[in-house]
Amino acid sequence: MAGLFTIECGFRYEIVRKIFEGGMGIVYEAEQHGARDFIKRVAIKVVRQSYTSQKMFIENFIGEAKLVADLIHTNIVQTYHLGEVRGVYFISMELIRGVNLEQFAQQLTDRTRPLPPELAVFITSRVARGLAYAHSKTDREGREVSIVHRDVSFKNIMIAFEGDVKLTDFGIAKARGFLQDQEGEVVAGKADYMSPEQADFQITDKRSDIFSTGIVLAHLLLGHNIFKGSSAEESRQRILGKPTPDFRLLSPKIDDRLNEILNKAMARNLSERYVSGDELLYDLEHYMYHGGYGPTNETLGRFIRDVFAQNSPKPTPDSKEGTEIFPQSK
Repeated sequence: MAGLFTIECGFRYEIVRKIFEGGMGIVYEAEQHGARDFIKRVAIKVVRQSYTSQKMFIENFIGEAKLVADLIHTNIVQTYHLGEVRGVYFISMELIRGVNLEQFAQQLTDRTRPLPPELAVFITSRVARGLAYAHSKTDREGREVSIVHRDVSFKNIMIAFEGDVKLTDFGIAKARGFLQDQEGEVVAGKADYMSPEQADFQITDKRSDIFSTGIVLAHLLLGHNIFKGSSAEESRQRILGKPTPDFRLLSPKIDDRLNEILNKAMARNLSERYVSGDELLYDLEHYMYHGGYGPTNETLGRFIRDVFAQNSPKPTPDSKEGTEIFPQSK
């Protein structure tokens, strides 16, 4: 059966449906079966068979799993298990009942529904919270792991229908001792969410993620990405050369303080940019809550359920119908 496989530790996964298909991997919803009718819904990220022979890719896939295995935080999608079936590697992860920001933004556009600015700030603050945790992560000896996500973007930020915001996909992250890296030789990340140093083939640190998070916030507030061009190269050139604007002139939603936060997050001069996710988080939360009550997970959850009318995006067809996930043994 293509949708069912057993691994050596005694439990098995049954594929339910395909969730997302990318260039290098496919994500499925699956049921993890254990003893005495135990069932847990999870997400399974599977390497495409065409990449299984690429040693560096597989080593980085394994490195990603090892890196995120110990990242246990409410604003980061949790990894449960790294496995291998007949030469194909997979990662078992927390299943999020919700959508990514790209799907969320498209639904808002389709329904001509504006996103309240306080929810834009709240979503971004939860991303900053997850980054603050990842950036300060240490190993068993207390040494900083020096994680840089390098791909903070709409596709890699999930919102559960309960209102939880989760950062996912550390597939091109860099961290000491976990992943092989060619930084300085190749560009990694989505062009329209890169930091200038990423786009310019420079070595990055956690401040690069801050710039990308600033783009996310501006995109949520404006309804479009000011750096997005007609091609990846045009986006990269805009990141490198387009001045960070006075956002107050672009939207009445953006007041003086929010404009300051955006400009500090997207400062071209690294010495003027937020040093860490903690610093950005503090300013975002102070902005939301200094006057009293502000948005919460529950506030966001009610909003997103209303936007989607409590229905998730249309699922892709059942993966068990004619889909070969792992090669058959010869």
